[in-house]
Amino acid sequence: MRIFLWLVALLATAIGLAVMARFNAGNVVLFYPPYRVDLSLNFFLLLLFLLFLLSYGVLNAIRSAQRMPGRVIEYRRSRREREGNRAFREALKALFEGRFGHSEKAAARALDLDENKGLASLIGARAAHRMRQSERRDAWLARAQEDPALKTARLMTAIELLVDDDQPEAALETVRELNASGTRHIHALRLALKANQRAKDWPEVLRLTRMLDKNNALHPALSQRLRELAYNDLLSGRRHDAESVRRVWATVPDADARKPAIAVRAADAFNAHGLHQEAAALVEKALAVEWDERLVCAYRRAAAPENSPALLAQIERCEQWAREHPSDAELELTLGTLCLKQKLWGKAQRYLEHALADAIHAPTVREIHLKLAQLHESLNDPERAAEHYRQCALATAI
Repeated sequence: MRIFLWLVALLATAIGLAVMARFNAGNVVLFYPPYRVDLSLNFFLLLLFLLFLLSYGVLNAIRSAQRMPGRVIEYRRSRREREGNRAFREALKALFEGRFGHSEKAAARALDLDENKGLASLIGARAAHRMRQSERRDAWLARAQEDPALKTARLMTAIELLVDDDQPEAALETVRELNASGTRHIHALRLALKANQRAKDWPEVLRLTRMLDKNNALHPALSQRLRELAYNDLLSGRRHDAESVRRVWATVPDADARKPAIAVRAADAFNAHGLHQEAAALVEKALAVEWDERLVCAYRRAAAPENSPALLAQIERCEQWAREHPSDAELELTLGTLCLKQKLWGKAQRYLEHALADAIHAPTVREIHLKLAQLHESLNDPERAAEHYRQCALATAI
């Protein structure tokens, strides 16, 4: 409908102009001595219109010519931007696809666009790292320093890649640089934890593990395993000094001290220095929280000296546990061992024979036969002692 109305208006205008031109008797005279030019008004108006069109065309051509350099520059900039963004997308896509060589080449093309230089450098660094090209990776990371806005992203990337490349010292140096900038978040703590674990800085591993646990940022099983490794190293590293073992154990929180693996390691450390009472005490506290065969074995190794009140107290405690946990082979073996040390031959034989009947694991069976052999030697029964030694050897062969 709108087009129709425009056509009607155009036709009406054309008809009006034709009628006016036909009945227009006007005349235009131009004098330029000694010349005179006579023109009809209609022709003069037509010349004016044509002159206007010519002037407009010339001026428009001049203006377009003046703008041409800028348009060429803009076109080239736009094309470079399109190509740079296309290369950037290709680099990112290839990185996710695992085509690291193609990703690095595309990242190099994306550097032509200033806005992409920083992120393209990080993509190139990751691609080079995946191809185990550490020199090219470091060159890409150095190029990323040109963009201050990407400092945190660059440092986080560097930490992750250095940890993966088993360079914990360099990774920790980068962690310190990141911390100096005031940036701290969960992923940075995870990377720092991994770097300190590789560097075997176990006190720092413990600190970071506790921080991450407060934010529920570690799986409980992983957190527990890291704590066990840390305490195992801390306690093992001070075996030459009993007092240092006490100092380390004093810093262990109660929640960790009751964990079986940690309590067993601590008990072994105390036993290694002859601190059997302290070892037995910490095992008793751990067993009160959770019954574990490893703790029972540690309690057996923490036996007090023979004919001492502490050894008798241990036997009484084990008998109480036996009423609560009947048919426990490890506990019966522990009771038999303690009674054997106290020279309670009858009790020792009874508990050891019960343990032998309940035992299912070869190491436990082997130790029971060994204890029975020692018992029968003490009772001047060499034949039965020899039989148990033979059974112990067979269990060892298995």
